[in-house]
Amino acid sequence: MSEWWNNLQSQFVMNFIVDDRWKLLIQGLGNTLLITVFALLIGVVLGTFVAMVRSTYDKNGEDMKKRNKGGFIVLSILNFICKIYLTVIRGTPVVVQLMITYFIIFASSTNGITVAVFAFGINSGAYVAEIIRGGIMSIDEGQFEAGRSLGFSYAQTMIYVIIPQVFKAVLPTLCNEFIALIKETSVAGYVGIRDLTKSGDIIRGRTYSPYMPLLAVAAIYLVLVIILENLLGRVERSLRKNER
Repeated sequence: MSEWWNNLQSQFVMNFIVDDRWKLLIQGLGNTLLITVFALLIGVVLGTFVAMVRSTYDKNGEDMKKRNKGGFIVLSILNFICKIYLTVIRGTPVVVQLMITYFIIFASSTNGITVAVFAFGINSGAYVAEIIRGGIMSIDEGQFEAGRSLGFSYAQTMIYVIIPQVFKAVLPTLCNEFIALIKETSVAGYVGIRDLTKSGDIIRGRTYSPYMPLLAVAAIYLVLVIILENLLGRVERSLRKNER
């Protein structure tokens, strides 16, 4: 038992203490959180826009075709672009999208984190769009009519009446998307970004001891997910209290 404990201590010291290798994990964790937060912001903004276009076309496309042909043409073009975007992004692996973004679209860029934020944000936007679109389509039609009766245009009704209700309804699902996005960023190392997973792999490459750094990386991800799930639970309980 003592020999096992001494070996564990020596492994810990070699992997994390020598040369301050623990700082690699801290730096990687910071980059992971940075990429995740800003990618989610891009995803929410982009996803909301796409969801509004898609749901507007589904709900009012036929009516606009009769009353406003110019607006219907513009909406149809936007809807077509959004459908192509959703099909391509949801139909290809995120790691392939990241590599295309890094090695082709932004091949001249030297800021890997910015490229990763863009790539993961575009990817997240496709999934957020479907989440929000589902929320919009679930809102009772009377809410739209109530907004119009107050003198709001369709766009104003969507922004001031519908979207706030939608976000309240889909917030738990968006939080789950945030959790999934944190884990998806673990592929950022494919393009040389020193995220949490890449940092653990760097330590493994220097010490030739895989299990300690990789288990540490897994443990950090697990702690992050547990914290976020607890926060999600509090948000859901708060929303239920407000509904009462």
